[in-house]
Amino acid sequence: MNREYHKWFSPVLQRDMELLIFGHAGRAVLFFPTRTARFYDYENWGIIDAMRPQIDNGEVQLFCVDSIDAESFYNANIDPFTRIRRHLQYEQYLLNEVIPLMHLKNEGSYLETAGCSMGAYHAINFAMKYPWMFRKAVGISGRYDLTKTPGDFKDLLDGFNDESVYLNMPSQYMPNLTDDYLLAAVRNLEIIIAIGETDPFMTGNKEFSELLWERGIPNKFYVWDHNAHRPKYWRKMTPLYI
Repeated sequence: MNREYHKWFSPVLQRDMELLIFGHAGRAVLFFPTRTARFYDYENWGIIDAMRPQIDNGEVQLFCVDSIDAESFYNANIDPFTRIRRHLQYEQYLLNEVIPLMHLKNEGSYLETAGCSMGAYHAINFAMKYPWMFRKAVGISGRYDLTKTPGDFKDLLDGFNDESVYLNMPSQYMPNLTDDYLLAAVRNLEIIIAIGETDPFMTGNKEFSELLWERGIPNKFYVWDHNAHRPKYWRKMTPLYI
């Protein structure tokens, strides 16, 4: 299996950023890590190895990016206004630094986003904000409105809401999306949502899937037994959906 490690100083984030690439060809997948996790965790958890047949066959090429969630949504030491703006800087890093690398390393035109847990939020939100760039988006065990409080999970913006927050919560902005170009592009995405039946995010996932259908946006919604919010489940789910 081809494995590449990359590290460079990001001008927009003003810090070094790292990522790993697995594979040599196929669908280029922007693979977001879980909550406050790192770019190497999917490899450490055996998820990359679970996808080895697809990777070695040239079906997929995974770009495992790093997270800065600890500096944005999960940074309780800064105010919510600053949290969401740090997230927007991360988005610019992806657009202007990571996506060009994906095009450089992959000759195909098929780009995809995917992620588990918090990575699912990033994958779905990023694809729906820039749907013309992608052909598929996969969210596994995710939540798509970080201002909600399912189960023991807190509102990551502490009740704060402004336009930037609204425009980064798919469950909030999708019902009101009226731009015909964006709607058409989102409708062309292959969207896969997977969740465990007892996961605290289950209700939100079901409502989000239904919301998409109401907007004429096809999606596939899969429910797994139990909570399914663990690497041992993701090792089974990722080869099926990514």
